Amino acid sequence: MTKRKIQYWVIPPECGAEFVANMEDVLDVYERPYNAAIPVLCMDEQPVQLIKEVKQPIPATAIHARRVDYEYERAGVANVFMLAEPLAGWRKVVIRKTKTKVDFAEVMAELLEGRYADREKVIVVCDNLNTHTKGSFYEAFEPARAFALASRIEFHYAPKHGSWLNIAENELSSMTRQCVANRRIGETTRLQSETAAWANDVSIQQRNVDWQLRLDDARCKLKSVYPKIQAPQP
Repeated sequence: MTKRKIQYWVIPPECGAEFVANMEDVLDVYERPYNAAIPVLCMDEQPVQLIKEVKQPIPATAIHARRVDYEYERAGVANVFMLAEPLAGWRKVVIRKTKTKVDFAEVMAELLEGRYADREKVIVVCDNLNTHTKGSFYEAFEPARAFALASRIEFHYAPKHGSWLNIAENELSSMTRQCVANRRIGETTRLQSETAAWANDVSIQQRNVDWQLRLDDARCKLKSVYPKIQAPQP
């Protein structure tokens, strides 16, 4: 039998005006110089399966590696919110039990009333999910507070099939590989502790994110996704 290798990749549409419009909008945001008064925040989220040990693992010794029993217990699913301010080199991970509009609103409210309390506006790059809207604040808070929070956010949505344009997705992927993958974590409190330690450590080691793809680069290297403009009829 011949073995065939498969490489999984995010393949953009061959031609799509909406894809291009959202892509260029996000790239334009990334090209702006750092402005502490109007920070650019990237946000992404993903579910994580909580897994409990059925039998206590045997600690590693000088002779044997740590031994873990093959049996385990599923303990539900938690939702991971990744928040990253690329040009400030700052990251935060928030663990919630669900991924509703209220969860999104409460996570964002904590930032707007905490880290960004003195900022007039925060630019948020995220995926275009039905929870990532200003309306979510009205699901969670009374109108006056909801309006005050929503009016300080400027959303910029990554295009469909273009989530790789969201820097927070890259950070989330790194966190998953370095902190969560191939580990059994059965409680949300422990998951929060472990991911918070990762975010703090990476933020200390890396000052910022060096995003390389520019608008001019996209127009050259990603020509296939741009609509073909037909010449006007004489």
